[in-house]
Amino acid sequence: MYNVASPHAQEFIDHQEILDTLEWASAHKSDRQLIGDILEKARKGGGLTHREAAVLLECDQDDLNTAMENIAQELKLRIYGNRIVLFAPLYLSNYCINGCTYCPYHGSNKTIPRVKLSQEDIRREVIALQDMGHKRLALEAGEDPKHNPIEYILESINTIYSVKHKNGAIRRVNVNIAATTVEEYRMLHEAEIGTYILFQETYHKETYEKLHPTGPKSNYDWHTEAMDRAMDGGIDDVGIGVLFGLNLYRYDLVGLLMHAEHLEAAKGVGPHTISVPRIRDADGIDASSFANGIDDDTFAKIVTIIRLAVPYTGMIVSTRESQAVRERVMRLGVSQISGGSRTSVGGYTQEERHDETAQFDVSDTRTLDEIVRWLMEQKYVPSFCTACYRAGRTGDRFMELVKSGQIGNCCHPNALITLQEYLEDYASAETKSIGTQLIAKELFRIPDLKVRRLAENYLQEGMRGKRDFRF
Repeated sequence: MYNVASPHAQEFIDHQEILDTLEWASAHKSDRQLIGDILEKARKGGGLTHREAAVLLECDQDDLNTAMENIAQELKLRIYGNRIVLFAPLYLSNYCINGCTYCPYHGSNKTIPRVKLSQEDIRREVIALQDMGHKRLALEAGEDPKHNPIEYILESINTIYSVKHKNGAIRRVNVNIAATTVEEYRMLHEAEIGTYILFQETYHKETYEKLHPTGPKSNYDWHTEAMDRAMDGGIDDVGIGVLFGLNLYRYDLVGLLMHAEHLEAAKGVGPHTISVPRIRDADGIDASSFANGIDDDTFAKIVTIIRLAVPYTGMIVSTRESQAVRERVMRLGVSQISGGSRTSVGGYTQEERHDETAQFDVSDTRTLDEIVRWLMEQKYVPSFCTACYRAGRTGDRFMELVKSGQIGNCCHPNALITLQEYLEDYASAETKSIGTQLIAKELFRIPDLKVRRLAENYLQEGMRGKRDFRF
């Protein structure tokens, strides 16, 4: 039955275990031998338990904290190279029947205009996104069975994939919608989505229930067990996260890692991505009124520890964060960022809607071209690659390639080819000049010589007829 779950969630997100973990971590935060052993384990790339990660979070010794950051940077480069994947959110509807106290879309908000995109509206939004150069989207919609039923979501996905404008095409749609049934997750899988994403918001059950007083989302177990049902429905790749600032960050970080451990144990593969949003101002929402906000240093340490604990999991930071903060955490573990984003319904084509219907205030307001150029100036390779999903490299198959080190022979050539595609089709003259020089240098980072030569040949011949190529 819809919105009914057993208390299974409270078995793998064990409240007492989290409290015991935090107490144990506090008691051992100055144990240099223990922390040194944990860091050496992390350096080998096998990940950490939630208890080991909690000790690192508590550590207040400068030299050890510096060592943590250094190891996180080593792991990031070893596993993900210098690639940063780019995406944009697409908001379909802000109709919602939930009562989330931190979100302006909550059902009792009578001041925000309610908007739902028609399929023609979606086509226009997708064309605008394609004209920027985007190839992957994160689809967003409020929970409202009347206005946003699964049929509407599925029709919208089909519309997004069908739009071909000039050289533009959306090749991957990730989906961030409310927890649902195995049957409906199976429908999403059959619609060929990429990753199913759902934030827990907070793993502290009592706080969760206070923050979600009404609506289907108020059911903690139903929400927390969503990833189990999604994977039962055939979705290989799922993305988890919490909204930092709603609850004590130590508690939620441990809960987040316990959730990752559960998925690994129960489903054979952990989360494909972890998102680390912080609460932001929005219509009727004052972020400063939430007492558990975290500063930039704490945020950077959280990113560092997630990279050490789950080294093979992608990490996402959106335009909630400023340019300076994103620059800092990309070094420490973030592998995906949004760019040129609008967090409103219809905001890519109707400017007036952006201020009226935004879900949260954006901190990084630069255009996609500015972000691509900035990344390259920071020696990153902006990637628009979606090849793994289209080639069936998902779930445990993706993780096997990552852990064996072979993913570089897929990801790096694809990143360079999709960057070249962007440069030829969308980039400003300055961005194209920087990108052309970067690609020439980056070819030598492709591990396999045969793959490197093949990629070099494709790039030298230009992108004509190759815009859907994938290694």
